[in-house]
Amino acid sequence: MRTTLVYLMLFLFSTLSFATENKMSNTHSKVKLTTSLGDVVIQLEDEKAPVSAANFLAYVKQGFYAGTIFHRVIPGFMAQGGGFDTSFKQKETNAPIKNEADNGLKNKRGTLAMARTNDPHSATAQFFINYKDNSFLDHTSPSPSGWGYAVFGEVIEGMDVVDAMAKQATGNRGPHQDVPKTDIVIEKAEVIK
Repeated sequence: MRTTLVYLMLFLFSTLSFATENKMSNTHSKVKLTTSLGDVVIQLEDEKAPVSAANFLAYVKQGFYAGTIFHRVIPGFMAQGGGFDTSFKQKETNAPIKNEADNGLKNKRGTLAMARTNDPHSATAQFFINYKDNSFLDHTSPSPSGWGYAVFGEVIEGMDVVDAMAKQATGNRGPHQDVPKTDIVIEKAEVIK
């Protein structure tokens, strides 16, 4: 009887443990950017950067990124996009979001972070992909100079496409520097499984 009770308890605990493990499985949203240079698949940090990830997903679902360009590409630093169309006209955006750079995520090679102005809480639709570990962009303090740039995702497929962006010739376009001379267009952005 005692042995049966022990087996029953072990079975119950292992079942509960398995059920808890399944509930806690982490499912991250994924977005595919179809660009003029190839496809890039991004996995979002829905849990650690919920505001930034939800913001990015909202723009994706609105079709906002279709026809935008990577307008600033600096080899060995980052590729920035999501704000200008092929006529180099800045698109209208939703309201700015809270800066989540204090979420513990670091600006490492292949991560996506929210682009912003000098105001730490001014990010809207623009984002950048880090070409290398850019620790100087990480959060250090809740001050104007220490806020950093909020990482909210990572390239999980197509980093070769992002690297190919850095090989494109760049120049000035109006007041903007480091603009690819041949447009690198986001043709489509979509949520995938």
